[in-house]
Amino acid sequence: MFNNKVSVICTIICSLLLISIPGLTWDRAIEAEKADKIEAPMIVSDDAKASGGKFIWMEGKPATGGGGKGWAEFIINLPKAGTYALWGKVLAWDGNSDSLWVTWQPADPNEDAQATQNVQFRWGVTQGNDWHWDRINHWLDAGTFDREWKFNQTGKTTLRLAVREDATMLDVIFITDNLSAEEAEAKPRTPNASDAATPVEVKGKLTSTWAQMKNR
Repeated sequence: MFNNKVSVICTIICSLLLISIPGLTWDRAIEAEKADKIEAPMIVSDDAKASGGKFIWMEGKPATGGGGKGWAEFIINLPKAGTYALWGKVLAWDGNSDSLWVTWQPADPNEDAQATQNVQFRWGVTQGNDWHWDRINHWLDAGTFDREWKFNQTGKTTLRLAVREDATMLDVIFITDNLSAEEAEAKPRTPNASDAATPVEVKGKLTSTWAQMKNR
């Protein structure tokens, strides 16, 4: 009982320090396959080169295009009000497999981007055949611009990444209040022991083997 009380007190003190010390950044990394909910045809697949050996995508071949169904949803508890950026560890073969829809409520409206096709929520993923970090952006008709989300309160938020094109692969989501556009300064990372919160394990996730798909 004593140890439990000490743990609670330490948690409260750490939270207060995090909120009160100017310039102290906060971040969290989440394995994409640990989403609180994954809606088919978005599925979990295996890749030894991915963090944790798994990633999510709508299964497809290079240059298939299509998509538009399926999504992954993450419940993220923010410890302080502020402005945040998102990075994704991604793999995108080509121009037909390099985009997702991204909404983060309550900063974004409760809108189904797959239905509205609102380009404000369109993420143009940087192409590459190896896993790499990419900051989530607005891919607008007038160009591509980094996105930021402002939250006026602490607590639960809902992040949804929805399929726009087949075969856009997501390994890790990195949340940070470091708004630098430079990867070396923002320092996106894979999950470690500091990422204490564990998302709900989804029942009946669909899976496939990446090694089989890339050779088709």
